[in-house]
Amino acid sequence: MTSITNAALPYMSPEKTSLSLSYSAESDSRPVDAVIFAGVSLVLGTACRQLFNGTRVPYSVVLLVIGIVLGSLEYGTNHNLGKIGHGIRIWNDINPDLLLAVFLPALLFESSFSMDVHQIKRCLGQMVLLAGPGVLISTFWIGTLLKLTFPYNWDWKTSLLLGALLGATDPVAVVALLKELGASKKMTTIIEGESLMNDGCDLPVILEDGDGDVGIGVAFGIASVFWLRFVFNDIVVQITVTLSVSYFAYYTAQEWAGVSGILTVITLGMFFAAFAKTAFKGDSYQSLHHFWEMVAYIANTLVFILSGVIIAVGDFSSRKITCEGASWGFLFLLYLYVQLSRCVMVGVLYPLLRRFGYGLDWKESIILTWSGLRGAVSLSLALAVKQSSGNSYISSETGTRFLFFTGGIVFLTLVVNGSTTQFLLHLLRMNTLTGTKKRILEYTKFEMMNTAFKAFENLGDDEELGSADWHTVLGHIPSLKKLQGEQVNPHDGCEAGNVDPRNIMDIRIRFLNGVQAAYWEMLDDGRITQGTANVLMQSVDEALDLVSTESLCDWRGLKPCVRFPKYYKFLQSRIIPRKLVSYLIVERLESACYISSAFLRAHRIARQQLHGFLGNSDIASFVINESEVEGEEAKQFLEDVRDSFPQVLNALKTRQVTHYVLNHLNGYIKNLEKVGLLQGKEVSHLHDAVQSDLKKLLRNPPLLTLPNANDLITTNPLLRPL
Repeated sequence: MTSITNAALPYMSPEKTSLSLSYSAESDSRPVDAVIFAGVSLVLGTACRQLFNGTRVPYSVVLLVIGIVLGSLEYGTNHNLGKIGHGIRIWNDINPDLLLAVFLPALLFESSFSMDVHQIKRCLGQMVLLAGPGVLISTFWIGTLLKLTFPYNWDWKTSLLLGALLGATDPVAVVALLKELGASKKMTTIIEGESLMNDGCDLPVILEDGDGDVGIGVAFGIASVFWLRFVFNDIVVQITVTLSVSYFAYYTAQEWAGVSGILTVITLGMFFAAFAKTAFKGDSYQSLHHFWEMVAYIANTLVFILSGVIIAVGDFSSRKITCEGASWGFLFLLYLYVQLSRCVMVGVLYPLLRRFGYGLDWKESIILTWSGLRGAVSLSLALAVKQSSGNSYISSETGTRFLFFTGGIVFLTLVVNGSTTQFLLHLLRMNTLTGTKKRILEYTKFEMMNTAFKAFENLGDDEELGSADWHTVLGHIPSLKKLQGEQVNPHDGCEAGNVDPRNIMDIRIRFLNGVQAAYWEMLDDGRITQGTANVLMQSVDEALDLVSTESLCDWRGLKPCVRFPKYYKFLQSRIIPRKLVSYLIVERLESACYISSAFLRAHRIARQQLHGFLGNSDIASFVINESEVEGEEAKQFLEDVRDSFPQVLNALKTRQVTHYVLNHLNGYIKNLEKVGLLQGKEVSHLHDAVQSDLKKLLRNPPLLTLPNANDLITTNPLLRPL
């Protein structure tokens, strides 16, 4: 036990080491009490999540209040909460750097990995503006007001330091709130991206080591993605790689390279989102998603409860300050300064924010202003300042005031801003359904009734239990009672030549989402490769940006991939080995054929789904016709390949079918295990055999025998330089 206790001591703050040792001896406090407190926190958090589910109270706010109550009880009862109180003191004494290192990597990686890369590209300018010049504006504004109005005789350096602590939004707090509120995709990307970039986009990092953290994140991303290429259907290894690399990258940047560990993990997560999402297929992707969702939930629960505890403990440990009525008055004044600084920052940058990315209207700027929350990161930094005070230019009293003011601002922004953001969204009518979406919703309700009746017909009568009555079943499903009525197509009455542009835009979005879903399914079935999937997904993202002004145009982004660039004329040179020429030609042709065939298949699936959902409505026919026009060039390309070089299509089809058969065999083996016909070693033996064949197929696909390279280039119109 002594060794364990001593091992825990380095994580305690220098100021409290001796106090903690003496108190441990008196109260028999043990490190395991910290685990007990974490377990109690998770139980309380889960109970509150279930209790407040469906209400307008954000989960993060509830957790913060729980933490404050626990901290207040511990110190208000003179440390009589037993082991829970011991756990509270252990967590409160933890080094701030360790606190960040435990929770931040997982939270930031999960958040950045789940972001839409295309949205990030479009909104990057806005994010940099808010996280760079925006933070400087807020810091200077808050620091100036503190210097001019607060009676503590702080110099400019001290005032600006507190301004810096409060000038940047906290990624942990903001991300947690946005996920609960379900804000628009654009607003979520801008606000979340700003908060994630805040840590590393201040002036010192930009001037000194702004490239180091990004470079380390990219390096770890490349190494991880390369590793994952050799992992086949082993979700345990895939999850372990993503978890371990996030922490190792954070440690490498923060402790070894001396750059921002937060920006490193954010870069790593975005790199994974851009290049590694297609490496996780089917059940593996769902398992990975659920794992990181669980990790984020546990980390958020502990972080916000601990934040509440730190706020309460900070108040009790600074009784001289908290007993001063003026201190509370200045806290509320500081809250007004923080909100005012956010208004000034958004107002100054508004002309630029409107021009970058997707733009920004006045309603969105209000939400952007009001959603500037502070949280665990700000608290940890304030705690670090307090622990280092007295030994630097900051006095102990100033360090205590920093913690008091920062804790108060964290509480006020989370409780006031966090609790009212959803109401503000409703007030500005930013969370209401458009007319088109309402009609789609009503139409879907009628279809749900038909689907329910078909399900009843399939199971309403059997040999063992007899029959059931539809009206009796309906009485036990209250949600279906609201669905009864007259079925009306949501777009009836719209003539093909006079269709509401908003309706067309809505159907185009739904159609393209269906195309993207078809690409994911084809990736799972082995019809397309990871590289092809990335290209196809990007083409849909680019087309989604133009649905309001142009017809379906996702083929436009694929055209360069199915044409041979001008440098191919140099392949006719005798200097280049013919085998290399043949390899380059076939690789390019295969990729182009994969893209064209996947494009046509995905559009065909999306057309069938749209027709099945909306029937023969004019607006559905309008979008379907756009899709058919889009596919003409892809069809022509495949026909040319079939006429002049059929070996390529035959080889691609062989690979697809082989991959599909192997996946089907995997499913067959799993089903036999599920129903109990296969067990243990039998399943392992068969599964390993199929996996071995799949690895061979992916690593050593069947090769093509080509004719003379020069003859192929000069005689085949597909391969002639443009």
